[in-house]
Amino acid sequence: MNRPFRILGLQQIAIGGADRMKLRHLWLDLFGLSHEGDFTSERENVIEDIAALGTGAHRVEVDLMQPLDAAKKPRVDEPPLNHIGLWVDDLPVAVEWLTAQGMRFTPGGIRRGAAGHDIVFIHPKGNEQFPLCGEGVLIELVQAPPDVIAALGG
Repeated sequence: MNRPFRILGLQQIAIGGADRMKLRHLWLDLFGLSHEGDFTSERENVIEDIAALGTGAHRVEVDLMQPLDAAKKPRVDEPPLNHIGLWVDDLPVAVEWLTAQGMRFTPGGIRRGAAGHDIVFIHPKGNEQFPLCGEGVLIELVQAPPDVIAALGG
């Protein structure tokens, strides 16, 4: 298959829970990941801590998420492993090509993500119009910056 883009590596995993402080204790205090920031989005019903494992192009973000309002959707804690993020070398080209193949994306299109990179989500479930999907997994495609492309693109 002649694909006009490359998936370069794992950019992030996102873990949801009802109590973000318990996630912080596990991942930051006990596992020793570094805390790099916070992110809140009312639209996505999330408050999260951005933690990191590794450095440079091999750095993997671990987002520790809790719903702002447990009575509203989306619920970032259901399922607990909310999504994975993959570095891609050319996000607009990837979205165009995957859409033409029948891939279903979530509403919102390409937009700026919590870490400042352009992102888009592949829907976990297909439909009649777009039968291809994440097969039960929410997948975030993340535009890799030039240094990550150089380091992982070889």
